[in-house]
Amino acid sequence: MNIIIADDEEFIRLGLEKILTKMDLDITVIGSYSNGMDAWAHISKLGEGELDVLITDIKMPMMDGLRLIEHLRDKTIATIVLSGFSEFEYARKALRYGVRDYLLKPVDKANLYDLLIKIKQERDESMLAGDMNEPILPQESISKEKEHHVIEQMKSILEQEYDKNFEMERMAETVGMSANYLSRLFKQETGMTLTDYLIDIRIEKAKQFLTDHPNLKNYEISQLVGYSDPVYFNKLFKKMTGETPKDYKGKHR
Repeated sequence: MNIIIADDEEFIRLGLEKILTKMDLDITVIGSYSNGMDAWAHISKLGEGELDVLITDIKMPMMDGLRLIEHLRDKTIATIVLSGFSEFEYARKALRYGVRDYLLKPVDKANLYDLLIKIKQERDESMLAGDMNEPILPQESISKEKEHHVIEQMKSILEQEYDKNFEMERMAETVGMSANYLSRLFKQETGMTLTDYLIDIRIEKAKQFLTDHPNLKNYEISQLVGYSDPVYFNKLFKKMTGETPKDYKGKHR
């Protein structure tokens, strides 16, 4: 996922870069700019699909965030607006320009992660819908036996490499299929998206670590199951199990 940041406060840009590069979403920050004009100069040279997300402040010199967003109207780029409380009305106006969402400063890492996950899933689903309208490719006529083998292979990879960054393209290459077809096949055969299946595995592994290794710190377990942000891991664990890792550990000692 390629991202460009536009904010006139350097410490915010640097902070966002640090947060983004630590997320397990295969993110690349391809540009970081202090004003909308420089950001647009870069974006205008990019081809279709070369930029996935723009994260922009509202008030910036030379070209503000709203002007920058207006320039993007004919491009399929998800835009996230950063806003202070005093800029709330600006942020609401930005939503009318087709902005994906806005985040209040200081940015909450878990909220940003959830938003990027949604954007990624929506893009994957959109690409999948496009694939379904295309002529059937030779690989889509493969036997049911082959399909079953591929799904089992996928499950095995996820169960063995649950602690690593999930890269759909790399996995697709491993089994010799396109990423979109593989994603659709997995959902069709298991009733779950690959992302949800991986989350289930990671949470089950976390439960094992909490039960079998109670001396491990929360951040250590978070990293062991593939999450670089322990705060996000905490929220996800509670969402999936109904209790925090600490509470779960206390009950299962």
